[in-house]
Amino acid sequence: MAQKGKGEAVSPVKNFFAGGAGGVCLILAGQPLDTIKVNMQTQARPLPGQPPLYKNTLDCFRKISAQKGIHGLYKGLGAPLAGITPIMAITFFGYGLGKRLQLKGPDDGQRLTSPQVFAAGMLAGVCSTAIMAPVERVKCLLQVQVHNPVVKYAGSVDCALQVYTERGVRGLYKGTLLTLLRDVPATGMYFMTYEWLKEFLTPEGKSVAQLSSIRILLAGGFAGVCNWVVAIPMDVLKSRFQIAHEGRYQGFADVLREVLREEGPRGLYKGFTAAMLRAFPANAACFFGFEVSLKFLNWLVPGK
Repeated sequence: MAQKGKGEAVSPVKNFFAGGAGGVCLILAGQPLDTIKVNMQTQARPLPGQPPLYKNTLDCFRKISAQKGIHGLYKGLGAPLAGITPIMAITFFGYGLGKRLQLKGPDDGQRLTSPQVFAAGMLAGVCSTAIMAPVERVKCLLQVQVHNPVVKYAGSVDCALQVYTERGVRGLYKGTLLTLLRDVPATGMYFMTYEWLKEFLTPEGKSVAQLSSIRILLAGGFAGVCNWVVAIPMDVLKSRFQIAHEGRYQGFADVLREVLREEGPRGLYKGFTAAMLRAFPANAACFFGFEVSLKFLNWLVPGK
């Protein structure tokens, strides 16, 4: 990683609050394409001679919009919006903590290597899973009922209560292992890419702290793309597992075997286009919200 001057001191607490603000920006910018991604990933295999329900990302967008209106693309928004503040707050807190644990001596703004940033990002992925898993479970259940003639869940709270009543806490945490397998390496890639790109985009003689808004947006957007390149296969398996009826799959291996048997390796990349289209603007917004909030906190409470 290039060294272009020292960075600001690492504050996990400030990261916590700034990460929550960034998470809200991420959800508002990315929810419509997330709904399309989940519907593409979980659509049933068509019968012989029949076309799939959704031919591609644009077809999925048209059908959901035609049936439910634009607000149909925001189905399941309540769960991630209510959960995203603590999720991203904990993610950025875990990242800040991971960086702090690897610093040598006093925190004077020293920079970490790319592998160290990757390790800090993996810790962030572990930290966020406790909240991420149930939020993802509720979100996916709500998103896939868009085309169900019988509306089972009235909203996020109703969905969570029904799942809890039927299956208890284990029902809400269905898919936790797959969430971990998705988020730990992907979050490491996420933060490593972002930090590397910030360094790369910093003009010679300037500090990373002086990076312009457009360059922060570029770094955040491309970090999101790299995150989803790593995450998408596990995300496909997680989405299928979380919306499946109880007893359909015994575990991770069952879902993987079914996808490979029915669709081959390409099945692990269903929803890839929607994920990529969403990744850049949503994560550009996330990191921009994070950086702006962090600058405000550093101004409000300097040196802590």
